[in-house]
Formats: sequence, structure tokens, C-alpha cells
Amino acid sequence: MKKKIALIPFILIALFFTILYIILAAKPLHKDYQFTPVWKINTANPAVDDVQDLSKQYYFHLGQTAGYFTEDGKITCFRTFPAKVSISDSYFALYNTDASNTDFFTSNGEKAGVIKGAGYPFIVEDSIFRFLPGGSSFAKCDAGGETLWLYEGVIPITAFSTKENFCTAGFANGSIKVYDNKTGNIESDFVPGGSDYPVILGLDISNDGLYIASISGHDRQRFVLSHKESNQQKIIFHTFLEKETSSRTLVHFCNDNERVLYCCQDSIGIYNIKTQENFFINMESKIISIEESDDFVFLLGKNQSNYTVFLIDKTNTLEGLFSFEAQSAFINCDNNNLFIGSDTSISRIAITKE
Repeated sequence: MKKKIALIPFILIALFFTILYIILAAKPLHKDYQFTPVWKINTANPAVDDVQDLSKQYYFHLGQTAGYFTEDGKITCFRTFPAKVSISDSYFALYNTDASNTDFFTSNGEKAGVIKGAGYPFIVEDSIFRFLPGGSSFAKCDAGGETLWLYEGVIPITAFSTKENFCTAGFANGSIKVYDNKTGNIESDFVPGGSDYPVILGLDISNDGLYIASISGHDRQRFVLSHKESNQQKIIFHTFLEKETSSRTLVHFCNDNERVLYCCQDSIGIYNIKTQENFFINMESKIISIEESDDFVFLLGKNQSNYTVFLIDKTNTLEGLFSFEAQSAFINCDNNNLFIGSDTSISRIAITKE
């Protein structure tokens, strides 16, 4: 009996520390993301809705069709075309190989103006550019299509990116130029270098215009991140790529300006500017599109007629993927909606936490 009584304090102490551990170590359960199909619409000769409130529309481009749709699944504008299209949520232009004085339209199908002069239209959001014949010069246009400023060069442009205040062009000789979108003044001009055969294959500029990320060169090919310091670009990170690509590729600054994604052969690199960490995620597809929601980065990959959507979270973890067969496809995101286009259909998927 005395032994049992003597053990009671130890049992009580052990029980106390067990309860204390449970309280201190307890963590809320991880919330899972739910992907719920909301609607699916057909884009093969669809009925076009005369929607009065056109405050928010999304563009689509599937094969030789293009247009706009709303969050509730109504087609508000639909066009077929024989050659090419440049389209954003604000404008679109249909053109052919000898484009000149090209008409362009608003998202509701009304004519917005004429992109004056010869060259291919290039529309990003509400910015309008014209790339001149020969591929070494381009113009920035205003909302009516008139030329605001013109850059004339002799070296072929191999990569291009634009944000609100700045645009940047990469050239076949390995140089990168940054332009003021309002004036056309060249803000910086530098060469990432590091390869025997210099060429800029992928390029993006951060929203604030301070960072430039690029994939450049052959033998050896590398990713380079630079930062503007005293009106000059200073390289703050670079890495050589194990597998080289011979075609143009995507480079993308995330909306928070903390991460930059760069597409490699059979993988995607993610560099975190804040933590200075570099990650690689293997994926056996050529990435053709990058979109962001509130919580995810979505990538659309293509391998012949097989398309794959990859989901990457803010911890740079590949959370999931799914594939489908199609001849043409696209993805788009807004808030917690993922839109997926496939041949003649568009689907909306709602993303929620459970």
C-alpha cells in the first residue's frame, strides 16, 4: 500500500506535464482547399449576351476564336478570325502577316481606334504596342492607336515585358533595355552575360521597375536577377541551368514582388527575393502560361496535345496537378476563381478553404 501511495505524486506530475504539453503543442488543423466546379459554357457558335453591366470581363482565345465572358458564364463578345489575334481584358485586335493600320476594339466589341503604321499589334492589359517589320523596332501607342514614341534598332528583339510604368526588351545580342512607358527614354541598358552565345530568351520586370529577371544565353544558359542601383542594374543572383532550352521561355514576377518564376527545360525555378532561396520543381511540360489567384500560382503546361495545370502555393510546394487532352487551351484567375478553356468550352472553378 505504501508503494502505491508513493507512486501517486509521480503519476500526478506526469499527468500534469502531459496535459501541459498537449495545450502548448496544439495547433489548429490545416485547412484544405476545395475546388468546386461552378459552370461550363460552350464557345462553339455561342449566343452572345447583351450584358449591361460590363464592369468585369475576362478574355479568351481558343484556336481561331476569341472573345470575352463574365464571371457568371455569359459570353459578351465573340469573334472568329483566319490569322492572328492580340487580346487582353481591355482590348483586342485581329491581324494578319502583313498587318498595317490595324483596327482594335474594346472588350464589348466597339471600335476603339486604329493602330497606325505597319507592324504587329501587341496588347497587354490596357497597354498597346506595335512591333515593326523586321523585328528590331517597336512603338508605344496611346488609347486611340497613335504612336506615343518609337524605338528603332537593328538587333532582333527576342523577349519583351511591360508593366504600368516601364517596359523592357531583350535582344539577340544578349542586351536588355528598360524604357519609360510615358516617354520612351531608355532608363537602363545592360548585358547579363555569362554565356558563349548571348541571347535573351525570357524576360520580366517587377511592378516597381527595380528588378529585372531573365533567362539568357547558350553554353551555358543561366537565370539572372538584377536590381537597379544608382541608375545601373546590379546582378544580385544568378544560377546556371542544368538543361538548356532553345526557344523563348517565360519569366514571371509574382504580384507581391517577392518571388520570381522562371521556366526551364523540364522544370520551373522559383527564387525568393526576400529570403534569397532558390527552388526547382520538376514538371514534364513546356509552361505556356502563368496566372495567380489569392493563394496559388497556376501554370499551364503543354506536351503535344496534353495540357497540364499545376498548382503551386506560397510555400513553393506543388500542391497538385491535373491534365486534359485538347488542341488549344488557356487558364485565367481572378480572386478565388480559376477559369479553364479547352477547345470549345470554358469552365469556372471556385477555390475555397474548408
